[in-house]
Amino acid sequence: MKKILFATSEAVPFIKTGGLADVAGSLPKNFDKEKYDVRVMLPKYMCMKEEWKEKLVYKTHFYMDLNWRTEYVGVLELEYEGITFYFIDNEYYFNGFAPYGDTYTDIEKFAYFSKAVLSSLPVIDFRPDIIHCHDWQTGLIPVFLDNFRYGNEYYRGIKTVITIHNLKFQGTWDPKRVRDITGLPEYYFAPDKLEAYKDANYLKGGIVYADRITTVSNSYAQEIRTPFYGERLDGLMNARANCLSGIVNGIDYDEYNPATDPHIVKNYSVENFRKEKIKNKTALQEELGLAKDPKTMMIGIVSRLTDQKGFDLVAYIMDELCQDAVQIVALGTGEERYENMFRHFDWKYADKVSANIYYSEAMSHKVYAACDAFLMPSLFEPCGLSQLMSLRYGTVPIVRETGGLKDTVEPYNEFEKKGTGFSFANYNAHEMLGTIRYAERIYYDKKREWNKIVERGMNADFSWKTSAKQYEKLYDEM
Repeated sequence: MKKILFATSEAVPFIKTGGLADVAGSLPKNFDKEKYDVRVMLPKYMCMKEEWKEKLVYKTHFYMDLNWRTEYVGVLELEYEGITFYFIDNEYYFNGFAPYGDTYTDIEKFAYFSKAVLSSLPVIDFRPDIIHCHDWQTGLIPVFLDNFRYGNEYYRGIKTVITIHNLKFQGTWDPKRVRDITGLPEYYFAPDKLEAYKDANYLKGGIVYADRITTVSNSYAQEIRTPFYGERLDGLMNARANCLSGIVNGIDYDEYNPATDPHIVKNYSVENFRKEKIKNKTALQEELGLAKDPKTMMIGIVSRLTDQKGFDLVAYIMDELCQDAVQIVALGTGEERYENMFRHFDWKYADKVSANIYYSEAMSHKVYAACDAFLMPSLFEPCGLSQLMSLRYGTVPIVRETGGLKDTVEPYNEFEKKGTGFSFANYNAHEMLGTIRYAERIYYDKKREWNKIVERGMNADFSWKTSAKQYEKLYDEM
C-alpha cells in the first residue's frame, strides 16, 4: 500500500479560490483505494464555513520552532467522501477573511504551514512514501525535508512531487527576511537553490528540491521551458526537464452532467442532444432577452475578463463578429475595460449580445448547456477547465492552441472527419475571427458534421479517473 499525502493551501469543499482547490479536493478520491492511501493536509482557515469547522475533530497539538519563535501547531481531522483530511490549526496565521492576504503575511504563513506539515507527520502516525505539494504555498516542503534529513532518520526516503498549477505565482520575498522567518541555513539561499533574481523564491525551492515536477497539461510542461511562458524560470525548467511531466486536470463528471444537472431547463445526453439540447437555448434566449430563434448559432463565454484570457482579441473583432448570424452570451467579471466592452455591445446589439457581468455557478451551467459553441482564446492556459465542461455539455469549443487547450481540444478536420472543436495557433484577432467563421460555416451548412463534432466531444473522457491513473503511474515510477 503506497501512502500519499497531498499538501495544499486549498481544497473543495472546504475552501476555494481557484482550480487548485478542485484538484486537491477531487483527485484523491479517484485513486485505487486498494493500492493507494491518499490523504490531504491543508490550513484550518477562520474563513471556512461554520458547517465544516464544527465537523472537525481535534487530534493532537504540539509546539514547533520556527527559527527564533515557538509556534503552536494544532491538528484536526475530518473524513469526507472516504478521504482523511487533516487541518493545521494556528489562529495567528490562519485568521483573516480570505485564505490569502498581502504577500509578506502569506510568505510567513506558508513557511509556517510547510514546516508544520512535516513536523506533524510523526505525531499523527502517518508516514507518507510521497508528499505531493501544490504551487508555491507548499514550495518549502521539499526544502525543509532536505534540511530535516540531516540527523533525523524518520524523514529519510520520503519522496516529493510538486505540481505547478500556474507558474506566474511564485511566492517571492527578500532573502534576509525569509531566512529570518524560516531559520533555514544560509546554504539554501544560493542561486542554484532558493534564490532567483535577488529574491528568495518558494516555488523555485520546490522545483529544485522535489523529486518530480508536474504541471497541469503536457503542452504547458513544454511551454514553460521557453522564455515567453517561463516567467523567468525557463532555464531551471530546462535543467529539470528530465523530471518534468504534464498531466491534465479533470472535472467532476457527477457535478457537470447534462443528463442530471438540476440547473438547466432540459436534461439531455449524447443519445438525445439533437432534440433536447436546443430547448436550453430557447429558454436562455427568453431569460436574457435575446432574439428567440432556435436556429441562430449561440456562442458562450464564461471567464475572468482579463488579458490572460484573450479578451483584447475579442474586443478587437467584436463589431465585425456582431455582423454575423450569431448570438453572444458572456458571463464573468474582471478588468473594467472588458466589462464595459461587453456592456457596450449588449447596448448596441441588444437582441444579439448579452453581457452578464457577475458570476453564478447556476448561470454558468445554463450557458454551457444552451450554447452551440464556446469561445476561449487564451494567451496562456496551464490547463483550463471551461473547455472540458463545454465538451461535456456538447458545446463545441473554439480555442487558441496553447497549454491545456491544445491538449484537450482536437481541431476539426473535415477530410478525416475527426475533431472535437476548432482551434487557431497565432495570438491574432483575425485568425481567431477566421476560425469562428469557419465554425459558423460548418454549423449552418453541414449540420450533420457539426452534430458529429458534438457527439465526439460528449464521448471524450476528461473525468478525474483518467488523471488519477496517470498520477498513479507517476507514483509507481518514483
